[in-house]
Amino acid sequence: MPRRSAAPPIREPETEPTCPLCLRPIPPGVPQSRHHLVPKLRGGKGGETVLLHQVCHSTIHRTLSETELARNYATVEALRGHPELRRFFDWVAKRPPGWKGKVR
Repeated sequence: MPRRSAAPPIREPETEPTCPLCLRPIPPGVPQSRHHLVPKLRGGKGGETVLLHQVCHSTIHRTLSETELARNYATVEALRGHPELRRFFDWVAKRPPGWKGKVR
């Protein structure tokens, strides 16, 4: 009995993920990481995470303590509402998607 070849899988066009903080695309090969909305050390192990540019993620942890993150900034909206972070996200949004500056 002849073997039937399987039809090749239909692939949907791949879209780049978008950083929910700076709203820039996250192209392949750009440093990125997952941010636990509630820090793991504050009960967020296994909780919701969001994919961010590494520079956005580093800026969050440079600006806020784990306790502040858990108590007051456990949502994307809250992070975007923080005045210092908002200024950074507005500024970095004007950079190319692959920009990976240093966090000071």
